[in-house]
Amino acid sequence: MIKLGIAPIGWTNDDMPELGGEITFEQCISEMALAGYAGCEVGTKYPVHDKQLLKHMLDIRGITICNQWFSYEFSTKPFQEVKENFINHIDFLNYFNAKVVGGAECGNTLHGQYHTPLSYRKEASKEDWKKLTSGLNELGRISLEEYGIKLAYHHHMATMVETQSEADRLLNETDDKYVTLNYDCGHFYFAGEDPVAMLQKYISRTSHIHFKDVRHSVRERVRKDDLSFLKAVKLGIYTVPGDGDLDMHALADIVHKSNYEGWLVVEAEQDPSVANPYEYSKKGYEFLTNQLKF
Repeated sequence: MIKLGIAPIGWTNDDMPELGGEITFEQCISEMALAGYAGCEVGTKYPVHDKQLLKHMLDIRGITICNQWFSYEFSTKPFQEVKENFINHIDFLNYFNAKVVGGAECGNTLHGQYHTPLSYRKEASKEDWKKLTSGLNELGRISLEEYGIKLAYHHHMATMVETQSEADRLLNETDDKYVTLNYDCGHFYFAGEDPVAMLQKYISRTSHIHFKDVRHSVRERVRKDDLSFLKAVKLGIYTVPGDGDLDMHALADIVHKSNYEGWLVVEAEQDPSVANPYEYSKKGYEFLTNQLKF
């Protein structure tokens, strides 16, 4: 069964909190539910330190938590520290009966640096790759065997796993039992890959899906002007499914023909002062259900 969820990043951006700074947590989750979604990911304004309150606020709106980003920092922190943080993170997700944990390596990345162009990204060292793959294997084992939660690694622009070759390496050098993919069509397209071919290639190893659309003209401007990832977001590189230039029908066809079961999450970060979050979330939901038949 495929369930539809949405990320709160369309209401408030965790990396640029000035985007949607005035929007409350209550408004965000109310509009998610009103738009039709059954689940959500977790944002910076969620009262995560009071799980009972958070669960109550979600329950009365008929939505649940399906995933929460975890920033792996194997490249910059001791493994034991990352492990302890991860277990606390998994305990939180387990309280909400979530079955997936997402996130990416963030210790050596540029995606949160507003003034650093994407072109400044450097290939990760062999040492960092070893730390990442061995660390993911161990945390994925703990997550799955002790909690029944799958580790779904999110390839992401301006991080060490961005391209097809890097995704291949990640999956080839990790245990398929413990490490899966959080597939994101928008990030593969932004990275210069074919998102349809990538989904076809990785669908059997995918346990969480992010659907977003991409405005090709913005991607070309970002490349031409050598801009950062966050500047691309502010310019509107991403939008909800059906509002950009990706072949969303081809992507949906692959999912429908696969054995994928889990969440399909709209994760389309935009400036909420330009793209009204409720209007765009509803537009995305209607496209997914009416056009793509989810």
